[in-house]
Amino acid sequence: MENRIRSFRDLKIWQKGIELVEEVYKMTNSFPKDEQYGLSSQMRRSSISIPSNIAEGFRRRFSKEQNQFLSIVLGSCAELETQLVIARELSYINDVKEQGLLQIINHICGMTVNICKRIKDK
Repeated sequence: MENRIRSFRDLKIWQKGIELVEEVYKMTNSFPKDEQYGLSSQMRRSSISIPSNIAEGFRRRFSKEQNQFLSIVLGSCAELETQLVIARELSYINDVKEQGLLQIINHICGMTVNICKRIKDK
């Protein structure tokens, strides 16, 4: 059976990004209500940016464009990582939750860097 990538939905990195979005949404549901338009909203936007830019980069025809969107993915990962630290500092999440999400973020970052290298080597 052929294991061909036909859509961005077939990409493991995109699937991991969707998993991250789901986890961030579940986590931010427990944040104080006064954070609804603050940190909670910002974390959700940062997480959504990750699989969204992976998908958009996949659909681009030129490697320079693909790398541009993957670069945005790395930036969104850094934003979300910073926001997780803030959430922990404010005691909205515990160390275990932070570490679990950081592990997913680091996995996505590693995959992103590897894809960028492969695009560059084409």
